[in-house]
Amino acid sequence: MTKSIDFYFDIISPYSYIAHKKIEKVIKEKNILFNYKPILLGGLHKMAEITAPAFNEFKMKNMKNDCELVSRKNDIPFKWNEKFPINSISIMRGCLFINTEKRKDYLEKFFNAYWRDNVDLSIQESFIKVLETLEIDQTSFLDGIGNEKIKEKLKHLTTEAFNKEIFGAPTFICNDKIFWGQDRLEYAIDEFLNKDN
Repeated sequence: MTKSIDFYFDIISPYSYIAHKKIEKVIKEKNILFNYKPILLGGLHKMAEITAPAFNEFKMKNMKNDCELVSRKNDIPFKWNEKFPINSISIMRGCLFINTEKRKDYLEKFFNAYWRDNVDLSIQESFIKVLETLEIDQTSFLDGIGNEKIKEKLKHLTTEAFNKEIFGAPTFICNDKIFWGQDRLEYAIDEFLNKDN
């Protein structure tokens, strides 16, 4: 039986934010380990030849309404970001660069900034302010996310997701089974807790 649930995510994804908030509640209630796997959603969509909902007027409108509906239902603070979508590559590389001790806070601060506080993280000044709240040195961070090993690691995780036939975020994998979407978290948990596995 698997010892954890893999969570493929991109901070740019509102559903990843919702899933992250749900995971926080699950961790408090159940002894389940989630393995956070940062990917670049735009890159994954390109490999899978998928047009993201953000670039379809009707899908975009429905996604916004749906996220607000789901968030209210689950008591998750949420505000649709007026600058959606942005390029999340620096944020996602940062997930891999930041040391383990600060990673949880890093994810929380950036998720909240974008999907709770409506911060435009494409503006460098706003981005740096979030780093400052984490007491992360701007220069070392920018140098770190520019490191080839970090760049390649994010590419590798995105390619890994594609090779596992993942096509969107969030996606959960448990016992080699794919569960796509924030509304499938409960199914992934059921799979994890299934004693017959």
